[in-house]
Amino acid sequence: MKEVIHEINSWRGQGKPVAIAANVRRDGTSMRPLGSKMAVTDSLDIAGSLTGGCIENAVYEEAQSVLKSGVPKLLRYGVVNEERPWEIGLICGSSLEVFVESLDSPQWRAIYPALQACLAERRPVAVATIIAGSGVGNKALIPMEGERVGSLGHAALDAEVAAWAKNQLRAGESGSREFEAESVFVDVLLPPPHLIVIGAVHIAIPLVELARTLGFYTIVIDPREALATRERFPRADELTTDWPAAALETMSLDDNSYVAVLSHDEKIDNPALKIALSSRARYVGVLGAKKNVDKRLNVLREMGATEKELQRLRAPIGLPLGAVSPEEIALAILAEIIAARHERMETLLLR
Repeated sequence: MKEVIHEINSWRGQGKPVAIAANVRRDGTSMRPLGSKMAVTDSLDIAGSLTGGCIENAVYEEAQSVLKSGVPKLLRYGVVNEERPWEIGLICGSSLEVFVESLDSPQWRAIYPALQACLAERRPVAVATIIAGSGVGNKALIPMEGERVGSLGHAALDAEVAAWAKNQLRAGESGSREFEAESVFVDVLLPPPHLIVIGAVHIAIPLVELARTLGFYTIVIDPREALATRERFPRADELTTDWPAAALETMSLDDNSYVAVLSHDEKIDNPALKIALSSRARYVGVLGAKKNVDKRLNVLREMGATEKELQRLRAPIGLPLGAVSPEEIALAILAEIIAARHERMETLLLR
């Protein structure tokens, strides 16, 4: 939902009817994960995608009938039939089910304001929808903390699905499950990953731009006021001239947090590294020459960092792509962060 909500709100503001399609079940692999969405109107507006392009046009056409009837549809797409190549199908050898519904339905109207509030406040939330069986289209919004909004039809199902949805929120995974007469899809919507950049240096400028493109919430911290300016970082979500170590101590760094230490000034970098390494941040990397890594590790040991903490440090920061320009170095850093985000350890070991 996060990737299409801006367009949805714009279209609704123009009075356009909106349908939304979501990947809800699959057999095998697919180019886009469960929960991926495509929003459309009745006037050739499209946002988001469901696959690499195999079925989007067909889903758009199906969505037009949903907009007219208001009745949701569960669509299934399988492997392309070589004997009937004109049929719509997937070329990746898997099957995919797509649920299409109108955002003007009573069920969506009941939860949409609360959903917008959760997304705006960056609170973890799940949306449960009956996609097959009795009560198709019934929805409930289930925040990690707080009261449920909406209903799937009866109290027992609401309670059972809410417990499952919170487990899915903890795991960070959307998915579907059978509950007696109903098939329920839970769409897990987590806050965007946070990239904390220590040092408002040249490399940080393209790093923030690229991270924003990939959906990161970006925070730039540098006590040097001449560098940490809005003119240099117009798209950073937060920009502060606090000392980084002090700023990090006020943050709840968790496994949705990624810390890139780039100032190249030891009195700024090392205290920040000590705080970041002792936190739950999923990734901590530091800019610097490979020949100086051992010296830095010894300094951090003297500051109290444990060997287990030091093993987490990515130094020098970034995948070894042969990067030279600030833009290339930013790409190498973000590539390593993406590998860490998806736990592709074999990629991180390519040194």
